[in-house]
This record gives sequence, structure tokens and C-alpha cells, in this order.
Amino acid sequence: MRKKLNRVGIAAGFIFLRNGWENMSRSFGSSEKETGREIKIRKIRPEDLPEIVSIQESILQKKVSKKWIQMVGNRLRKQEGVGFVALKEGQVAGFIIGEIKGEGFGLEQSGWIEVVGVYPRQMGVGIGRILAEKLFAFFKKEGIRDIYTTVRWDAGDMLSFFKAIGFDRSPFINLKRHLD
Repeated sequence: MRKKLNRVGIAAGFIFLRNGWENMSRSFGSSEKETGREIKIRKIRPEDLPEIVSIQESILQKKVSKKWIQMVGNRLRKQEGVGFVALKEGQVAGFIIGEIKGEGFGLEQSGWIEVVGVYPRQMGVGIGRILAEKLFAFFKKEGIRDIYTTVRWDAGDMLSFFKAIGFDRSPFINLKRHLD
């Protein structure tokens, strides 16, 4: 029996990409063509929110919370935020949302991937990689050298995705305290 993969984009352990630009570009190039169908990347817009929600719900196979929708909407309006959508045959097939965060917790200014998602039926054809490459190029243009994200330790498919695009463990340990 095949294990069902956990396809959640925001999670709980830090991983990061440091100075891996050359390796990354060699590992998956900059092609935006996929089996004869062109993938177009454009900056994310607030009106993309319904498609982003649809993608996330198709990944989770359940409705997302109003708080999650509000969080994504807020990210789309933040000045420090940046995001892109992948269009396939004119339809949103995937998205990535990042943010530039200031110094803190011993970090210099850094880029963060907050959430990434691709319709499950579109996974495995390079859409996530193309979106990540676009976000990395944006961060690099802004002078960002280190990029971080968080992933649940048991989200094997997400860990594999981030590893494939050049991420590795970071020097952070994610801590949690539950309040009653």
C-alpha cells in the first residue's frame, strides 16, 4: 500500500538556502516550457486569492480556514511581501508567496518562503521549481543572500521538493509552547 504524502506548504522546522544560486540554476535551468505547454509566471494579485484557496483546498483535500484565507490576503497586501502565480493555458496552476524579513534572532535581512502550492494534478512537471526560481531571482535582485522556509518534519514530499531546489537544514531549532 502506497503511503499518502502530506502536501502542506507551511510547516514547523526551518530549512534554508545559502549561496546556492549557481547550483540551483544548473539543477533545473530556467525553462518555462513543460511538455509543449507554456508555463507563464506573473506577479501575484489580490484577485488571485480564490484560485490560491482552491489550490490549497485541493492539496489538503478539505476547506481552508477563514484565518488562513485572511493570512494569505494580508500577505498579498504587505509591502515586504512578494509572490508569483504560474499560469498554464491561462489558468492559475500554482503560486508562491514570500517575504523579506528584517534582521532579528541573529539573522541578517533574509528572504522567506511563506507558502507554495500547485494543483495536485499539475505537480511533478516543474511548476513549483519555476515559481521558486522566480522568487529566488527577486530576492537576489533585492540583495538577499539567505532564504528560509519552514516545513513539518513529517512532510516528506515538501522536504524532498525543498531539498531538490537547494535547501538544507538551517542553524535554527523551532520551539513551541502550547498555552491552555
